Amino acid sequence: MPKAELRGYNCGFIITRHRSPTRGRLTAETRALVTALPPSGSPNCQTRAQGFNQIFSNESRTLMHPWIADRTAAFESSGIRKVFDLAAKLKDPINLSIGQPDFDVPDEIKTAAIDAIESGKNAYSPTQGIGPLRESLRAEIAAKYPHEDRDVFISSGTSGGLMLAMLSMINPGDEVIYLDPYFVMYPALLKMCGGVPVPVDSYPDFRLDPAKIEAAITPRTKLILVNSPANPTGITASEDELKDVARIAADHNIALLSDEIYSRFFYDGEFVSPASFNDQTIVIDGFSKSHAMTGWRVGYVHGPSEIINTMLKVQQYSFVCSPQPAQWGALRAMEVNLDGHIADYHRKRDLIYDGLSDKYEIAKPGGAFYVFPKSPIASGAQFVERAIEKGLLIIPGNIFSKHDTHFRISFAASDETLHRGIEVLRSLA
Repeated sequence: MPKAELRGYNCGFIITRHRSPTRGRLTAETRALVTALPPSGSPNCQTRAQGFNQIFSNESRTLMHPWIADRTAAFESSGIRKVFDLAAKLKDPINLSIGQPDFDVPDEIKTAAIDAIESGKNAYSPTQGIGPLRESLRAEIAAKYPHEDRDVFISSGTSGGLMLAMLSMINPGDEVIYLDPYFVMYPALLKMCGGVPVPVDSYPDFRLDPAKIEAAITPRTKLILVNSPANPTGITASEDELKDVARIAADHNIALLSDEIYSRFFYDGEFVSPASFNDQTIVIDGFSKSHAMTGWRVGYVHGPSEIINTMLKVQQYSFVCSPQPAQWGALRAMEVNLDGHIADYHRKRDLIYDGLSDKYEIAKPGGAFYVFPKSPIASGAQFVERAIEKGLLIIPGNIFSKHDTHFRISFAASDETLHRGIEVLRSLA
């Protein structure tokens, strides 16, 4: 075990590294503690040094390889991916963990992509995307949001769009407000950029409360991030809630970013975007969830032209472009009628909610394909372990939240799988 040794400066303590094959090093946080120690001989030197030794002792168990950047220590690997890895090892699991549609990409979209490949459309596209897809999207967006200054480009999936947005707008120390529970990528991307996550607790109903959002604003607030319908809860924000948040962002001159990847999975009423009420809203959407194209990596971002141009500059030096054949598939996807699939998922929402709501505390989702029940025991993570022992794969809620009280179910599964999952969950209630 590495120790701190007396060497005559900073309370007499420096680090002696354990000679291990990985030659691990301390994170930036602990190095800062070392440099903050008072000079040797100070009255509180011994106490401070003892405290540091305890911190160092704890951290030494997770020393980093010397080539790894400190920023990567600010977040963990996705817990969802860990469940996916577990699913691959189980025989015939009841898998209600996957956040992607259970139907295949429609045939006409596949055909369009195949035609693009066979006709030689396999090179880089322009960074902003192929012209026909951008023009189709621009016309659709202009019909909904007739703003004077609103441009669009094609991103490498909505996740790529989120990363570009953060890199383009967030400086180190900037604060970003979003609801807890949240999509797992939000805090990780922010920390990569040096931003400060400001999650706003939305338990127990997971509503977008404009008063809570406004109360979280400080002089360091740069951006408000909204997600409706939401992952992991499936909750949809009301028109009044979105209108108020849009006004708050405008009043405080704060950027407003709307993650709308589940916008087509809307079961009660009509989808509403904050872009209807704030013409500076940056919107991220795509084809991954709506058309089952999660592996194709075609998203799009629209917003004020100066923001869009900056995101394009970053994309030039990172993703370069979305895969060109997939973009031609996405162009065809804009003509595909999804009503049948949406109606089917509406029915699946009712099936899972009606099958569990008498046994579990559940906020009824209005969109996406998730429900977020409260665990019948104190720990959601421990409850998930019990479910996995019975062959049911669900996601612990603490992956999406500071709270360990809930768990996420994806109802993007066959009816047979849903019925099997409901049976197991009722037996565990």
